[in-house]
Amino acid sequence: MSKTGRAAVYKGLGIPMEIKEYPVPEPEPGAILVKVSVANICGSDLHMWRGDLNLGNLGAALPTILGHEATGRVAALGAGISTDSAGQPLKEGDRVVWMYYYPCGRCPACLKGRQAECPANVMYLGPCEAPPHFTGPYADYYYVRPNHTIFKVPDELPDMLVAPVNCALSEMIYGLERVSFGFGETIAIQGAGGLGIYATAVAREMGASRIIVIDGIAQRLEMARAFGADETVDMKQFKTPQERAARVKELTGGWGVDVVAELVGFPQAIPEGLEMLASGGRVLEIGNISLMHGNFETDPAFMVVFSKSIIAVVMYGRDTLKKALDFLVRTRNKYPYDKILSRQYRLEDINQAFEDQNKGLVSRSAIVM
Repeated sequence: MSKTGRAAVYKGLGIPMEIKEYPVPEPEPGAILVKVSVANICGSDLHMWRGDLNLGNLGAALPTILGHEATGRVAALGAGISTDSAGQPLKEGDRVVWMYYYPCGRCPACLKGRQAECPANVMYLGPCEAPPHFTGPYADYYYVRPNHTIFKVPDELPDMLVAPVNCALSEMIYGLERVSFGFGETIAIQGAGGLGIYATAVAREMGASRIIVIDGIAQRLEMARAFGADETVDMKQFKTPQERAARVKELTGGWGVDVVAELVGFPQAIPEGLEMLASGGRVLEIGNISLMHGNFETDPAFMVVFSKSIIAVVMYGRDTLKKALDFLVRTRNKYPYDKILSRQYRLEDINQAFEDQNKGLVSRSAIVM
């Protein structure tokens, strides 16, 4: 193991990330040091980089290391660690994926087993200038705190498939469980980015009777069909919320869908989604993580009269990550997961990667160490 490791250090809005070297720490008892292999750029990473998501709310103190969608190999195990969170034997060199956030374990939500709703959830260990330094995965190493949720990666899954597991795929599995999406139900998915594509595959495997995906980019709609969408609604053809809602109802025999998954991150999409719902339908709200995009208006009586509801999800449960790995093993040859990541960059080129993805030149980037 090297004595030092590289990290892309984020110092603040508008400041290019700087590649710095830090001493590689020895893990304390119960902790695990991971040698990172791949770390993706998620949409929420772009929000942080642009400054429209408050890093302080995520437990970050600058300077810090961004990122959360990642995988790697065990570089060192702290004393007392011999298995992963599922009880599988764990040793140096094993490939792993970990839950990207840290619940407190003591609040009412945690004590009920609802760690995703812990108000103290943080994504970062603290400023990277202080040990253990490697507080985010845009770096050669990542320091997994003691007693955290971590799983060994099945041999069948390559790193590029695994990296999104601990965010996009787990979010969609947990989210659809939270809205009690059931066999034979219908769903409209607003947005065919990374979340929307995973949502399509998950809904298909959960027994959806009809999946309708809405987007304005032809390549994304084509990808959605490859992942199991029955119908697509092109925003270039159906240009207004009213037209899109009417089209969804037309595709469901005039009733509307049982669930709408809002994954685009614009508040105006929520009342549009409510309009698409059948009576008793549920909106799964995941996309609006930024506080900079404003509000939406709706008539609460409209929701009451037709028994419509909104359920918002920001993270996922401790068991979800294992479900996501098992899901990938079962479906790895069924869907073209390799097409979700569109370009790879070296750590030294991370600023270019963020610029390209922010401009829409790349749909989803992978930083490869």
